[in-house]
Amino acid sequence: MKPRTGLLAALILASASASAEVYRNVDAYGNVTYSDEPSEGAEAIEVKPVTTVTLPKPQNVRETDKLREEVQREGSVYESVSFVHPQNNQAFHSGGGEVRFEVSSTPGLQSGHKYEVTLDGQPIGQTTSGTVAVNNVNRGTHDARVHIVDENGVQVKTGPAISFTVHRPSVKPSPRN
Repeated sequence: MKPRTGLLAALILASASASAEVYRNVDAYGNVTYSDEPSEGAEAIEVKPVTTVTLPKPQNVRETDKLREEVQREGSVYESVSFVHPQNNQAFHSGGGEVRFEVSSTPGLQSGHKYEVTLDGQPIGQTTSGTVAVNNVNRGTHDARVHIVDENGVQVKTGPAISFTVHRPSVKPSPRN
């Protein structure tokens, strides 16, 4: 009986957002009921507004498709974008976790475009020079990716992902004798 009560309560709460108040009542057996009419022993409860989603109009979707085609045309200007350093599957020692990313593209960057480097899925820097330096990268294996972004921050070209491993000295304290 309780699953039905929960479903009924959800339906009442969903429809109640349009009405003024919802009342909750617990009988002597612990059964909970909801109503839009007050009754003896019922308490008024606050109902949060229902979240609604408005879908875009078809003409706006077409405009988005045009923008997407424009971005694809911009990206097609570039043959490639990739990391020069570190190389894929490279492992290296870095005491302070410094990693220097060097990237290049063919052809070079267009005016207003930048290279954006992501580390483990998070953006870590943008540059027009082709070099992004990061400090304190944790030891272990990481994934990196380079994108070319336009003046609006929209990715127009993405290079292949690479993995690399950073070796750092352990900071684990030695046991006391």
